[in-house]
Amino acid sequence: MVRAPKVVVVGGGWGGCAAAAAARKAGAEVILLERADMLLGTGLVGGIFRNNGRFTAAEEMLEMGADIFSVMDKCTTHTNIEFPGHKHVSLYNVYRMEPAIREYLSNLGVRILTNARVIDVAREGKKISCVVVEDHEPIHGDVFIDATGTSAVPANCTKYGNGCAMCILRCHSFGPRVSITTKVGVEEWVGKKSDGTVGAMSGSCKLCKDSIAPDIVKELEEKGCVLIPVPPEAREEEKLLSMKACQQYASEEFLENLVLLDTGPVKLMTPFFPLERLRKVPGMERARYEDPIAGGKGNSMRYFGFANCTPELQAIGPVDNLFCAGEKAGAMVGHTEAIVTGTLAGHNAVRKALGEKLLRYPDGLAVGDFVNHVIAEMKREEGRQYKYTFSGSIYFKRMVQKGLYTTNVEEIRKRVNNAGLKNIFNTKLV
Repeated sequence: MVRAPKVVVVGGGWGGCAAAAAARKAGAEVILLERADMLLGTGLVGGIFRNNGRFTAAEEMLEMGADIFSVMDKCTTHTNIEFPGHKHVSLYNVYRMEPAIREYLSNLGVRILTNARVIDVAREGKKISCVVVEDHEPIHGDVFIDATGTSAVPANCTKYGNGCAMCILRCHSFGPRVSITTKVGVEEWVGKKSDGTVGAMSGSCKLCKDSIAPDIVKELEEKGCVLIPVPPEAREEEKLLSMKACQQYASEEFLENLVLLDTGPVKLMTPFFPLERLRKVPGMERARYEDPIAGGKGNSMRYFGFANCTPELQAIGPVDNLFCAGEKAGAMVGHTEAIVTGTLAGHNAVRKALGEKLLRYPDGLAVGDFVNHVIAEMKREEGRQYKYTFSGSIYFKRMVQKGLYTTNVEEIRKRVNNAGLKNIFNTKLV
């Protein structure tokens, strides 16, 4: 009998959780290491999926067996809503999601270790043999997945942003992330904006519902989305296009209105908004930020340290048993995008351990064109000036032009079946 390989996933955001699920369903023994005390990382303040091309991507992944999207659907409080530039949006409750994902992974048999900050690696020749965990025994494995993301270093927020915003990543409490690809010498790149500055701010803030006018909250809970006009004297003068990680939300409508979404707390679609200005908006006179606490001044900085990897998400460098998931694989914005990369990385980690040919998403699928295109763009300095997402900006335009965007579920299923990938991620390899 073939021994089940051991896959070690470092980082418990959406990419890491998807990788852990895929590796476990392929038959591996899986341990998921997360430096903080909760999973999902920025997904703890996310809440948006199935908007625009993310619908197509989610349905492709479901047809391939990535049932983590089913867990997201079960935590949804609003479906098929619209806000500027976005159609057929689903909103999940951020308070319900983390326990649901933890239960999902536990039921699969994934071993989850929180408060487990990886600080170093040990190598034997061209292989990582183990990761060194702060205040814990080393964790050995056959294949490793770096899902550590590209943020969670307070110095970056101070140097490139407006200072530490005291966000959900809680670096000061649990320690900043440590990149596995950096530790083993994989080539990395920093995302830059068109003006040459480094990084990008996270795209939204959370407000306490109790601090907002009851009539706004009532409408928000009924409809899922509310737009509130911003008086001219309260508007931010600075354009958000160059600031935001989520470029699809950087438009005039987001400058002229407060775009509020119901994700449990109130999601305010802007990186930051000075509190004294925010309280000039009718109904927001007593507004208070829930996350980041310093949402009136700044937000977390991201996109430091993309790793050089293949379209199969194997890291290119001195070791051959390391894969990348989520933002570590490139400037891919969003939870859906992290799940797409994480699922492939987890599945391929098992294939690598078994000596099997690695899987590549075909270009005929939206997820395939996305991953293959973005990985290629990351090799180019110019390509690293942009952020890529199924839901907007330059990639969604490409997706539409190539005829890959559709909400026809039957068409999506045929597409996956024709590629020979139906239930591929529910198939045991060992």
